Amino acid sequence: MYDTSDIRKGLKIQIDGEPYVVVDFQFVKPGKGTAFTKTRIKNLITGAVLDRTYRSNERLEPANIEEKQMQFLYAEGDNLCFMDNESYEQVYVARDIVAEVALLMPDNLVVSVMLFNDRPVGVTLPNFVELQITKSDPGIRGDTASGATKPAVLSTGAVIQVPLFVEEGEWVRIDTRTGSYVERVKK
Repeated sequence: MYDTSDIRKGLKIQIDGEPYVVVDFQFVKPGKGTAFTKTRIKNLITGAVLDRTYRSNERLEPANIEEKQMQFLYAEGDNLCFMDNESYEQVYVARDIVAEVALLMPDNLVVSVMLFNDRPVGVTLPNFVELQITKSDPGIRGDTASGATKPAVLSTGAVIQVPLFVEEGEWVRIDTRTGSYVERVKK
């Protein structure tokens, strides 16, 4: 059991049989009365966000979450197929669970899949992935304002903003947490 002093961002707890993750929290010590912690928690299954307040002496139940390293194989309709690297068992995850990060996953990428009671509830990508630009308009000569960007389509279908000097066919490193361009890489 967790105590309220254990609350931090990313803590996975169970409320009414469903897994939640702490998105944000704030410890409050009023001048009068007992201290409490205000939290914003997100349901890992439905994605619903709740605001909860816990008094200092309350206990929280830990969620039965297991993380496994799996390899992304392919997309099939509304499901994504992952393979467990140890047992070679294939697991299908609904595209809506993976959300927008599905567009940043090239084939054969090793990711961390969160399982709640052996049911996939989330996917965490490595912090950076390297993808090729398949379509990008050329930069306009003389348009060298600092920080100028243009849209580029990646090999996975995602569209990101890149600097004007990045050309079609080049490989770029993408930050998966923000979905933004980091740098060019040589392949």
